Formats: sequence, structure tokens, C-alpha cells
Amino acid sequence: MKRSIVVGTIASLALFGAPALAQNEQFFPMNGYWVGPYAAGGSAIFGGMIDYMAMVNARDGGVGGVRLTWEKCETEYNNARGVECYERLKTKGPTGATLVHPLSTGITYSLIEKATGDKIPLVTLGYGRTDATDGRVFPYIFPLITNYWSQSTAKIKFIGMREGGMDKLKGKKIVNVYHDSAYGKETIPILDAQAKKYGFQVTHIPVAHPGNEQGAQWLQVRQIRPDWVILRGWGVMNPTAIKAAQRVGFPRNKMLGVWWSGAEEDTIPAGDAAKGYIAAGFNVSGTNYPVIKDIEKHVYAKSKGEMEDRSRLGSILYNRGVVHGIINVEALRTAQAKFGKKPLTGEQVRWGLENLNIDEKRLKEIGATGFMQPLKVSCMDHEGGGAVKFLQWDGAKWNVISDWITSDQSLVRPMVEQSAARYAKEKNITPRDCAKEG
Repeated sequence: MKRSIVVGTIASLALFGAPALAQNEQFFPMNGYWVGPYAAGGSAIFGGMIDYMAMVNARDGGVGGVRLTWEKCETEYNNARGVECYERLKTKGPTGATLVHPLSTGITYSLIEKATGDKIPLVTLGYGRTDATDGRVFPYIFPLITNYWSQSTAKIKFIGMREGGMDKLKGKKIVNVYHDSAYGKETIPILDAQAKKYGFQVTHIPVAHPGNEQGAQWLQVRQIRPDWVILRGWGVMNPTAIKAAQRVGFPRNKMLGVWWSGAEEDTIPAGDAAKGYIAAGFNVSGTNYPVIKDIEKHVYAKSKGEMEDRSRLGSILYNRGVVHGIINVEALRTAQAKFGKKPLTGEQVRWGLENLNIDEKRLKEIGATGFMQPLKVSCMDHEGGGAVKFLQWDGAKWNVISDWITSDQSLVRPMVEQSAARYAKEKNITPRDCAKEG
């Protein structure tokens, strides 16, 4: 942990110069994980995020003349350490923490009340507490781009398409193999609701952290003989599951992973067993995008990149980290348009997040057309997107096999509002009136 913090501090000095800049900087905590069973995912995502922000500093001089700075803190994907890192870094910089990316559903749950009280936004791209989509109850929590319940409905839509229509789901058997954590359990309610709606049978099978022991679970899968398996894993759990599926004879082209189970780090270690495996995604892989070319030009050409292995540039998780960086910068830029080109507080950046509008025109301007979906956030909707693409591994690379598939908001939104209302009642929260929000 100490090494990561030192590295982050040195990187800040190297990229941003002497402490004279300290009063004209926007500070971003980098509370992530570079060690342990989930290190491959954490290092790729935080690597892409840091590289994008470093590129903006090098190319543009920061955002509105304000330099971006950061410091790393090792959480080890551990809830207690995640809280410790949050407390350690929340007051750094001239205006305190801009926002926090917990990169863990468990850590997100642990920080919701703290961050709300401190007026520091939690940004949880594609993870976290789904009912935080209702910004009336969760003003400082942003499960942006697409939440877990939206993803689940898109996933069932995809299965329906493969089966010849949603009506063909009746009588089908689906097994949900999930990481036994807050993250893994998050989609159980929506899958149960979808099973009731479409008439399929769903069986939930937990896998204990970190997930490298799954023999009993896959024997159960073999006994059930499902039509589809949903894999809801993270880190070493994913290649272990893919290889276990091969051993019990379950076809990988009937195995559908969440986006945290759909990266090169999941398939390459599984070898030939991964060929044909399918996963959801809210970003794509590849380096042939202007945004990645700019990172190569302004960061790696100057030997200042985060990734020791440059072959990881363009990978699913690295590019997802770049999406995180884009969100950071665009939220700050949006907030500066209202509050001025100066270091802003977390409360002011929260306004920027809630008023984000990254349309196709803006995606083109930042070199990310086709790289991610457009995003429009509001007081009512802290998700802002909701669409999912599906990718298939051919043994060497991920190939996009669907257009953007929209979520079933007729199912998701009522569940979000009901869950958020229960939370508001439990915590004695009066929901905001979005009609009065400026």
C-alpha cells in the first residue's frame, strides 16, 4: 500500500511540476487495487483513467487551466481498506476530493452515507447500488452509463434473441453463477422478477471469494443442465469458471458474462476453453480510436504511462478506465461552465455529474465515437445510458456481436424507485423535488 501511495505522489510531481501549482489543481483520489486476486482489473482500469487525465494535462494544460492531480491508495478490494483510503484522501487538494471511484460494490455500500454527508460524489460506472439511479434519494451517488439491473434486462433480451423471441424463454433453465458478495448478489432481485415475467427457471449458485474453487458449483450446473449460464464473477473467478464449464461439458457460447467477466484478463488465462464465450460490455476494445492515439502521443511517447505492459492499451478494462477518465473530465468541465474555471468542490462537481450530456457531437470532439455510448444524466436519472453491447471471444480477441441493446425500463425503473423509497424511509430521507432543481 505504501509503495502505491509513493508512486502516485511521485507521478503527480513528475506530471504537474512544483508545489507552486497546488492552489490551482483539481484533486482526484485513486482508491484502487494493484495487488491481490483482483489486481489485473484494478491496475487496468485505474491505469486507463490516470493515463487519460495525464493526457488532458499534457495536451490541454488541464481543464479550464486547472491541472488534474491524484494520489493512489491501495484498497485491496477490501471494504475496510476502502473506507480507510476514502478518509485519508477526502480532504486533500485545495478543495478536497473531487469525486471517488470505489471500483467495488461492497466499498460503495460502505461509503454511501459518509460521502453524502461529506458532499463528495461516488461514481460507480457499471456497478454499485442500483437503486442509486434515483437521484432524488441518492444525490451524491452515480451508477453511470448502465446499472446492474439494466444490464440484466439487456442480457435476458439477448438470450431471448438467441432463442428466437422472448416468448421462447418460457420453460428455459438459466443458472446464475455469482461472486458471493454485495456485487454478486445485486442482480438476484431483477433476475427473479424476469423469471416470473418470462416464465424461465433461474437458479442462483454462489462462489466464495476469491473464486478459485468452483468444483462443487459446476457439478451442480451439470446436474441442472441449464440452457444458459450467467457468469457474475470478478478476477480469478472468471477464467476458473470458464475452464470449469469446459470440464463439465457446458458450451461456452451459452455462457453469458457480466462486463466484469468479459475482459482479456478473463479469457486469455482460460486458454482454448474461452473460445466462443460471450459477455456484456459498455465499452469496446481496440486502440484505433483518436482518444487512445492521443494517450499514446502525449503520455507514452514521453515515457509517462501507467501501464508497464503497453500491450494492455486498448484492452477492455484499460479502455473502460479511459471511460472513467472521460467522465471525470467532462463532469469537471460541465461544472466549470456554471461555477467558473477554478478548483471546484465535490458539491460543485456533483452538479456537473448530474448535468452531464455527452452526446454524439461531444464524443466525436473527444475522439470517442463508438468507444462508449452517449450519456445524459439528470436529477431523476443518475444512470444516464442503460444500453449494452455483447462481445464474443474468438480465441484471440473480442468481437462485437450486437448493436446497443436497450434495457427494459418498464421493469427496472419501478424496482429502482421502490427500492430507493424503502431506503429513504429507513434512513429518514426526504427525496428531492427534481422539478425544483436548477
